[in-house]
Amino acid sequence: MKAVSPRLEKVTPDTVLDACRLEVAPEQRKFVSPVAQSLAEAYVHPDTAWPRLICDGDRIVGFVMAFFDVRFDYDADVPDAPLRSGLWRLAIAAGEQGRGYGRFAVGAVNEEIRRRGGTVSTVTWHGGEGGPEEFYLRLGYRMRGLTDDDEYLGDLDLTG
Repeated sequence: MKAVSPRLEKVTPDTVLDACRLEVAPEQRKFVSPVAQSLAEAYVHPDTAWPRLICDGDRIVGFVMAFFDVRFDYDADVPDAPLRSGLWRLAIAAGEQGRGYGRFAVGAVNEEIRRRGGTVSTVTWHGGEGGPEEFYLRLGYRMRGLTDDDEYLGDLDLTG
C-alpha cells in the first residue's frame, strides 16, 4: 500500500499525546529515541530543532525532526567548517513502514534545508543489524566517519 498524500504537520496541543504514543518496531527502539524525548530536546533547543509529524490523511504515521545551523564536534579540526543542518530524528510507526513515509520525510527536511539556504544535509546513525544505515545510503548520503559519540556521520550534497 502506497502513501496517498503524506505531509508534515507541526506538533500541536491537540496532537502531542498521539505523537508521544508513536512506536517504532521493537527491534528498532535501540536506534531511535522516543518522540517524547525528541520533543523535550526541541523545547530546549527552539532555535535549532524543527519537529514535525508525518501524516497521511487523518493518521499520524511518523515523526521527523531536523536541526539547523549546528557546529559539530566532528568538524573541530576543520578551520572555518560550515554549520551543519540535517536530520536529527526519524521514526516511522511500526505498522506504517515500507510505504515511502521515511523517504518522503527526509526529502521534506532536505527541501527545508534548501529553503533556508543550505547546500548539504547531515545525518548521524547508530550502526548495527536492522539499523538505518542502508536506508540513508540508498537515499544518497555518503558515510564520512564516526562522531565523538560513536555514531556514523553521513552527508548529502543538495546542490545537484
